[in-house]
Amino acid sequence: MNEGPNPTNELENPDSYQFLRDGASTVSFSGQTERIGMATELVDAMVNFESTEEQLLEMYSNQTASGADANPFSDASLNSSTKSVKSKVAASNDLFSTNSVESAEIKEALESMIKAQVSEVFPNQNELASLGVAGQIADGSSVRYVNASGLEYNQAVNKSLIGALMVDQMLNNYLSTSVLDEGSNIEDNNNGIIADGEVYTNMEHKWDEAFGYLFGAPGADYTDPLNTLGGGAFLNKYLARVEGDEDFKGIANEIFEALKLGRTAIVTKDYDLRDEQADIVIDRISEVIGVRAVYYLQQGKIALANGTLGTAFHDLSEGYGFVFSLRFVKNSNTDAAIFSKSEVDSFINLLTAGNGFWDIDSATLDQISNDIAAKFDFTVEQAGS
Repeated sequence: MNEGPNPTNELENPDSYQFLRDGASTVSFSGQTERIGMATELVDAMVNFESTEEQLLEMYSNQTASGADANPFSDASLNSSTKSVKSKVAASNDLFSTNSVESAEIKEALESMIKAQVSEVFPNQNELASLGVAGQIADGSSVRYVNASGLEYNQAVNKSLIGALMVDQMLNNYLSTSVLDEGSNIEDNNNGIIADGEVYTNMEHKWDEAFGYLFGAPGADYTDPLNTLGGGAFLNKYLARVEGDEDFKGIANEIFEALKLGRTAIVTKDYDLRDEQADIVIDRISEVIGVRAVYYLQQGKIALANGTLGTAFHDLSEGYGFVFSLRFVKNSNTDAAIFSKSEVDSFINLLTAGNGFWDIDSATLDQISNDIAAKFDFTVEQAGS
């Protein structure tokens, strides 16, 4: 038990995410905002056929390019930033501090999809996709660009980053007691000792950084983010989608209330209450990833049955990314990952076997969906509609 001087379970939860010290805001998550901005520009650039491999990789790593490729972002502040997407992919303390091999594999998997978009899909921009042939395919009034197996690399990267960057850092890093209580964080927070040159304690900042990966999109009003829920990209967008499903309505408010109360508990030095709120966020964010994985697999199944291959491949590509993201969800009761590497690898192998989406059948999609739902408190029917 890590109680501070005045623990209480009767704290009043503030109306907004605003916390002050001597009249100055102590909320800070600029690094998260920068990485969300970088990831957003990367995903957008993956469907700009004038992008080069070097530019895309620089958006991912922000560290190696020179010349024209050294400033790939349209936002000049991102070009001058010392942050990067790649450095925080599969980089959490709990899952990867002693698992550098898998961390490197995940980083490389994303990098490989970025490269393949340029080498496989870009040359076939004007070709019609067919079994074994990359190219374009109609999805209603939209045009999708897929590889030879029907996978949209840009969608796979987009949704994979939700897990490998946002969820991993939120759940397995910043909301982890190993990070919140690291070093002298408890003693410093108890005594109001702030970080060098800042107005917040290290513990306050770690919690805010978790908050930032959900509600810290560039330009967002983080103090009352539910008013514009879904206006951000990545995790914010798909929390809004799950909130819009009647089976899961209220989940966004539950997460926001827990984030506010947990931050308040840090201010009042009630670390048991803080940890209770962290567990709520961990469980609900994990549920969001599970729900969207099942949703897209089931929507892909419906589209395949209807013969609308472009729609099916788009849904399945999003499903691929959410399945990839399952590796990073967490069980608050055990503090362990809900899905092992081998389980996620098995799902991915089933999705990509043979000719990939051209060959996949409804039984396989149902099998994966049922296996995912079995780890959560929802049904395939609830998530899939």
